[in-house]
Amino acid sequence: MKFKKVQTLQQIATLIDAKFIGDAVFSISGINEIHVVESGDIVFVDHPKYYDKALNSAATTILINKEVECPEGKSLLISEDPFRDFNKITNHFNPFIASKESIADTAVIGEGTIIQPNVFIGNNVVIGKNCVIHPNVTIYDDSIIGNNVTIHANTVLGADAFYYKNRATGFDKLISGGRVVLEDDVDLGASCTIDKGVTGDTTIGKGTKIDNQVHVGHDTRIGKKCLIASQTGIAGCVVIEDEVTIWGQVGTNSGITIGKGAVILGQTGVTKSVAGGKSYFGTPISESREKLKELAEIKRFLKERKKS
Repeated sequence: MKFKKVQTLQQIATLIDAKFIGDAVFSISGINEIHVVESGDIVFVDHPKYYDKALNSAATTILINKEVECPEGKSLLISEDPFRDFNKITNHFNPFIASKESIADTAVIGEGTIIQPNVFIGNNVVIGKNCVIHPNVTIYDDSIIGNNVTIHANTVLGADAFYYKNRATGFDKLISGGRVVLEDDVDLGASCTIDKGVTGDTTIGKGTKIDNQVHVGHDTRIGKKCLIASQTGIAGCVVIEDEVTIWGQVGTNSGITIGKGAVILGQTGVTKSVAGGKSYFGTPISESREKLKELAEIKRFLKERKKS
């Protein structure tokens, strides 16, 4: 999430009441999660296991709960609770604004686009030309939709990420300040749910077609010309490369990559990253030919044991 105006280290430290290490006028242009950080971003870390990863990331300001040596060319914000203060920064620069109408005045809707009854379109949404948005679709603030997109009834774009910290008092939610981006020629079936990014974008690439009742988690990037069948659940921070086919009732772990042109057969659990250009099946996942051979061997073994 980029700020509308570049901030200084001193300004952010004052906002969250934190000690800082570095030049007071050190530039900060936004906040992001570790997997999408860029130079100028703040990233937060609150566990020693991930200190090195955060300190050595592309982020140039690290919001951290321990005073450590500051890497050259970077700055630190020392916080008792980086998770809480990351939320405070998100709330300050991207506050929730309640809608007063079904289609916000700030929404931009392209020529030839059809909006069916009972559609909700939030603040600063952009919808391209010649789209069809069917009844009861909900499009949260800041979503971006390209040209020639079809979204069927009851689909929701931009709900919050499923991201919580377990505290003694209960689960503390990490506030989502990202967006959903649909590129041109995307089709979404009925009752799909596409969560927005925590700080970045959840993106569905040009020409991808998604069946009914599919869930896409936060910050996931789906490539071009993919086919995803019904009741598939894609976790957060997944990368699905171009021309991937995913059949029904597939589930994935978070943070994995599915390579270009891969085919994931129905009811597979994608527990790890897989290379492109191959077909996969089963849980744990393996190449479909190998998995089918394994199942045939098990069946043969059981048959032989029964005879004996």
